[in-house]
Amino acid sequence: MTAQGKANFFSQAWLVLVLAICFGGLLAGMQILLGPIIEANKINETLERVPVLVFGAAHATELSQSGMEINPLTVGVDKAGKTVRYNVYETKSDGQLAGWVTKSAGQGYADKIEILIGFDPGMDKITGLFVLDQKETPGLGNKILEDAWRGQFLDKSTAKPLTPVKGKSSAPNEIDAITGATISSKAVTDIINTAVADLRQPLADKAKGK
Repeated sequence: MTAQGKANFFSQAWLVLVLAICFGGLLAGMQILLGPIIEANKINETLERVPVLVFGAAHATELSQSGMEINPLTVGVDKAGKTVRYNVYETKSDGQLAGWVTKSAGQGYADKIEILIGFDPGMDKITGLFVLDQKETPGLGNKILEDAWRGQFLDKSTAKPLTPVKGKSSAPNEIDAITGATISSKAVTDIINTAVADLRQPLADKAKGK
């Protein structure tokens, strides 16, 4: 390579490096700027979804104008020397505990998946599931957003951990995995199973006023 060629090569390399730094800084700045807005939107969407996840869409609409109460809580769970904190929404109807909604997250195939899970007062069954945030593969993993797939979780017992299976589920604790997206399917069931294991006792104690 000639001296001029080397000079051109290094000039282009520096240009690429400078552009990469500029774009990286721009993306970081946008994240800092938009981060609080995104989180605020998630909180608003969560509060809108809580009644549906506890009561169902039809009944939630009936209750929207009357005695429904939503109390945000932070529940700490000690695990392996660390405290894991869950955002939990205690939901009451006419002063009586009607159920719980918790926000939980875990690693999916592409990125973190955030979900909202509704439970009955005793955390014996799932009353609803909503995907709050995901970046799974379009046409495959992002089918976790579809009502038909999420509907499988409605009224599922929490007595046994949920298990995604290929093909058709046959046991009460089984969920039909999304074809071609077993990892995304398993990620959602793992998030739910972990939340149940962590929160069952603390929320049972709260329900009893302990």
